[in-house]
Amino acid sequence: MGQDKLTVGLIYGGKSGEHEVSLQTALAVMQAFDYEKYELLPFYITKQGEWRVGSNQSAPFTALEQLKLESDAGDTSVAINTLFSKLATGEAKIDVAFPLLHGTNGEDGTIQGLFEMANIPYVGAGVLASAAGMDKVIMKKLFADAEIEQCGYCYFTDSEWERDSFTQIQQVEEKLGYPCFIKPANLGSSVGISKAKTREELISSVKLALRYDTKVIVEEFVEAREVEVGVLGNDIPLASVPGEIVSSGEYYDYQAKYLDGKSQMLIPAPLDTELAERIRDVAVKAFKAIACNGLCRADFFIRKTDGRILINEVNTMPGFTPYSMYPLLWRETGLSYETLLDRLIELAMERFAKRQDLFFENGIN
Repeated sequence: MGQDKLTVGLIYGGKSGEHEVSLQTALAVMQAFDYEKYELLPFYITKQGEWRVGSNQSAPFTALEQLKLESDAGDTSVAINTLFSKLATGEAKIDVAFPLLHGTNGEDGTIQGLFEMANIPYVGAGVLASAAGMDKVIMKKLFADAEIEQCGYCYFTDSEWERDSFTQIQQVEEKLGYPCFIKPANLGSSVGISKAKTREELISSVKLALRYDTKVIVEEFVEAREVEVGVLGNDIPLASVPGEIVSSGEYYDYQAKYLDGKSQMLIPAPLDTELAERIRDVAVKAFKAIACNGLCRADFFIRKTDGRILINEVNTMPGFTPYSMYPLLWRETGLSYETLLDRLIELAMERFAKRQDLFFENGIN
């Protein structure tokens, strides 16, 4: 292809608690790219939030340490100039940005806003969907508006709790009862989450959650199977086969078992065909409810008492190593890891092209 290679800006690391996961993802993605089609430009964000930019790579790194761009790297100002090169010089140094950042400053809409300002295509959800997917309260309101069933929840801010914790406790006890789960509203990873069986535990759990966010969400406990679906696309999104997460004891002899270190993943999930289809439909509905683009993983509960499908959450930047649920779901649906990367870049370019045709003021330029 010669000169027609696309330059992909791979952005990884970051200030969040999932910094290391992001590095592992970047290494895996780098090793899966087709270098006949793409050239990669690595951007590393340190734990302190400083940026480093490397040089164009036409072959993958082989070790995690190389991703930290210790030698000959451009600093934050060079990195930002590289991202904004199209606005400054009319010549883009990267054709598409591929953020592999989890959590705060990565999947919450902030870096997506940076790409929008730089006027470059980027993989994944836009500003609104990223922000909505990060704030569990806003997400649940959008699901409710789209009439997607979910478990009961309450929420309040730190100031509401300080002013009148008794009313908040009463609301939780009347609406949800015990046990219940207490979570910071805006955290990507499972930090600050606890289960409360009594009022005392509820109070201490809320105090813990408030160390991580100014808003807390409390959810009812549901005895359920946990099923996840990958969604891929822009205006006409497609759903993968569902996968189930089980504690290691169950379904021991099941054929497609994947271990991600924490739990076992069964793909496809052992569900009857009709139920699997319904879950896939709801996953697409959830993707549309938060106005998503590119990809998301939709996580569901299937309640054991009555078999109801309840949405738990969507993740707009799901784990993306070859052993993560999202790529494995697509692998079992018929898309390899490499093809999935190609498709995500195509979707980024398509969305960008479509938005370039919109008018931002009256009249026609």
